[in-house]
Amino acid sequence: MVDLKAFSKYILSFFKTDWTLGDYPIRFRHFRVDESVTRRRLMPVPWMARVINWPLMFGHGQTQEEAYADLKRRFEEYKGGGKTLPRPGTRVRPEIEFAPTVEIEQYEHLAGEFFEKVLAMNYGECLVTDKSSLWDFHGEETNEEYHRKIAEVYGIDVSDIESGNLVQIFKRPISCNVKLLGKGGREGSLRRVIVIVVGAVGSVGNA
Repeated sequence: MVDLKAFSKYILSFFKTDWTLGDYPIRFRHFRVDESVTRRRLMPVPWMARVINWPLMFGHGQTQEEAYADLKRRFEEYKGGGKTLPRPGTRVRPEIEFAPTVEIEQYEHLAGEFFEKVLAMNYGECLVTDKSSLWDFHGEETNEEYHRKIAEVYGIDVSDIESGNLVQIFKRPISCNVKLLGKGGREGSLRRVIVIVVGAVGSVGNA
């Protein structure tokens, strides 16, 4: 179905070449926000302004005016960055680039347990890259709660890693509980320390 607002802006775009945000079709949306949530880092915002048919060009704000101002800022940054503007009204396919996963993949054996015990998430269901951090998986104002969990579960202090980067955390010597099957089929437990050697290509197995 053709959006009439987008179609009209598309026709008008042929009468000029230096497009501004006003030349693009814009739609505003208002969301109901839970006002009882007052002390979280990722606070929901009630207003969104977006360019129709341009999925990644949008802005948020507490009011409609703030959302438009945020959208205008993003638009000017995009235009000022020397990128070619799409013709108003046309559909823009988002170009999504994912961060590399070379380093995080070296710690998959640890990441699965870490996500379950610290973040209460399934690692296999999350998009995790070398740039991922604790901040990406919660909305609290600080990482303090997760620092405490890491200390309780693994016996290390990672509070000095302000970025919360997971690769940096996994590079620390981490102690974990390893379940062993003893004689007679009974489970025992062994406390061991896994020392991650930075830059190691292979892994050494126990004979």
